Amino acid sequence: MSITARKTCERCQQLKRRVAEVEAEAAALRDQLERAQQQLAAASKNSSTSSKPPSSDIVKPPRTPTADGSKRSAGAQPGHPRHERALLPQEQLTEGSITHVLELCPTCGHGLQPATAVPRVVQQIDIREVPIQSVEHRSLAGWCPHCQQQHFAPLPSDIECGGLVGPRLTTLIAYMKGVCHASYSTVRKFLRDVVGITISRGQLCKVIGKVTAALQESYQEVYEQLGQQRLLNVDETGHKDNGEPLWTWCFRAELFTVFKIDRHRSGDVLIEVLGRDFAGVLGCDYFSAYRRYMRECNVLVQFCLAHLIRDIKFLTTLPDARDQEYGERLREGVRALFHLIHRREHYVPAAFQIYLQQARRNLVQAATTAVPATRHSANMAQRFRQHGEAYFRFITTPGLAPTNNLAEQAIRFVVIDRRITQGTRSEGGQRWCERIWTAIATCCQQGRSVFEFLFQVVEAYFHQQPSPTLLGNS
Repeated sequence: MSITARKTCERCQQLKRRVAEVEAEAAALRDQLERAQQQLAAASKNSSTSSKPPSSDIVKPPRTPTADGSKRSAGAQPGHPRHERALLPQEQLTEGSITHVLELCPTCGHGLQPATAVPRVVQQIDIREVPIQSVEHRSLAGWCPHCQQQHFAPLPSDIECGGLVGPRLTTLIAYMKGVCHASYSTVRKFLRDVVGITISRGQLCKVIGKVTAALQESYQEVYEQLGQQRLLNVDETGHKDNGEPLWTWCFRAELFTVFKIDRHRSGDVLIEVLGRDFAGVLGCDYFSAYRRYMRECNVLVQFCLAHLIRDIKFLTTLPDARDQEYGERLREGVRALFHLIHRREHYVPAAFQIYLQQARRNLVQAATTAVPATRHSANMAQRFRQHGEAYFRFITTPGLAPTNNLAEQAIRFVVIDRRITQGTRSEGGQRWCERIWTAIATCCQQGRSVFEFLFQVVEAYFHQQPSPTLLGNS
């Protein structure tokens, strides 16, 4: 081989090596770009593609424009039905009715004659000066010459237990602390400026401790009923106690709601509260603790369809076109399923069940066939293969909701309280939160007055009587 040919061959080899290096570098850059795009899609999750709350969205969606393209005006919109407050019945008017008569015309000064028009009625509600009842109880002493001891006359149990603060004022303090999310300082200012009494923060803390003890019996009653429920929705959220991360668990049954603060967010909490022989159906999200409880204890579960829809929508935001096509295919199956659910009244029950089962089969088939060889799509398909039945148990279980909205709605009050109070600072605070949240949520669920129930609980505790039940008329 000539020198020229040899040099040409070496040059070709160098070019080939260079091309291979460039191709490897380009492949590495493509992989890096794909990973960056997936990380960007994950970081761009919002309330519509994940379980994040709407308040976490960086950019709020634009307002829906009006039909003519103009800016929507504030207040009631055209065609909105008028809403007016109903007048109080006459028996609730503490001062009766006062009639006002106009004798002269305000325009010309001429005398007026009685008209047949319906009188204009304005009812005004006000509060009187806060009535404070202050009673002094004297316990006289007696000397026993035989025992050589001094004895005081016993006080009534409600006076001995209540001490400085009576049952109704105790209830007011508990209501402000629990329902109104008020701090001890805020409660103290309210009592000083509005009610006209001064109570120290330490005394207020003792009052809350008494209400916590008074609620124990009612709380324990509903807590022990959780394992016997036919349908039960569960959710959990974070809780801070002196900066230590804890978890607030919410169990919502048909007639009551129970809160429990625990150090763990694992299936052990479910086993402790519901037991291993729970025979009902558990509505929950796809968190690992619920899957473990389902697997180890053979519990029937309804996974939240709303969470599933968010995860499917997230597939459509990924950079890979295969993930997007797969996600759109699943979205169409979900749309068909909910379109059928919303038209339930158009079918007889037997036919509706048949069509519902067919829509479920179509969705599962779309999720488990022709799955792209990507990580996110493969995970979604595996979810349908392992737990597809658990997403559609509501089809064959009467009264079971397809989503976990009931528990999420009940726990929203706790999230608001956490933002305002910043958590608790002792185990006693944890017990107070568990019991007052349970009382508030259950009373609202049953349409009962929270204040009235707390007053009944406090009075029963002061008189050493059985506590009223939170189970309603059941």
